Amino acid sequence: MKRKINLGAAYTLPITFWLSIFFVIPMVIVMVYSVLKKGNYGGVEFQFSLESFQVFSDPVFYLVLWRTIYLSVIVTVLTVILAIPTAYYIARSKYKKELLFLVIIPFWTNFLVRIYSWIALLGNNGFLNNMLGKVGIAPVQFLYNSWAVIIITVYTSLPFAILPLYSVIEKYDFSLVEAARDLGATNAQAFFKVFLPNIKPGIVTAVLFTFIPSLGSYAVPKLVGGTKSVMLGNLIAQHLTVTRNWPLASVISGALIIVTSLTIIVFMKLSSDKKNIIQVEEVKDGDE
Repeated sequence: MKRKINLGAAYTLPITFWLSIFFVIPMVIVMVYSVLKKGNYGGVEFQFSLESFQVFSDPVFYLVLWRTIYLSVIVTVLTVILAIPTAYYIARSKYKKELLFLVIIPFWTNFLVRIYSWIALLGNNGFLNNMLGKVGIAPVQFLYNSWAVIIITVYTSLPFAILPLYSVIEKYDFSLVEAARDLGATNAQAFFKVFLPNIKPGIVTAVLFTFIPSLGSYAVPKLVGGTKSVMLGNLIAQHLTVTRNWPLASVISGALIIVTSLTIIVFMKLSSDKKNIIQVEEVKDGDE
């Protein structure tokens, strides 16, 4: 007698187990800590308290939240704009393996080492300012501002945007672009109306892989951002390690989780709507 093996259940169980351990349980702990009382010497006391939620009436919190979102949006837009032509060039090149190898090389270096490399390049006594000094230009303050955070975050995010875009573009049928040109479309029209809509899954993935890590960024704004570029990740770390107000850090972490979750839901909705539109158009074309 042959047994039927339910492969779906076999795969679902371990996935559920790992999600519960590394996602659901930590989130539950954060939410529980957010409604507890702050300990006198750090940590929490197991007494119900909503005192930490007063942070939502603090204008400074909304200033940091707004700064976190708009810096993340700028980083995401710049990263995707740079990643699309890069991925396109790699996909069309005969040196794909070599170029992909160059994209992956940064992963071999520690994240902090890469940030300190930028500090050595852009610092007041760094390589770039030394070169400017040789031609009589006074040192320029490249670091400790929002643009330093944006530039370095774009640099660290580029590989995560290039790789999913490359995987989609590499499978793309470029004869569609040529057909559009033959039918009278300009290069810009063929790019925006034919090429970009067909690589939307790669764009959505690149946006998510860039925007979500940027929201929780800590090291880059901490090391090169200065006091006027504090983001939510820095605020959470400050309350965990300096003020030792764990309930307040948990409340801010919950706010960050909500913003991140809403972003994922919106992009998943946009992606599913696009698929439905494509399926409806295919049905119409088939009926004709």
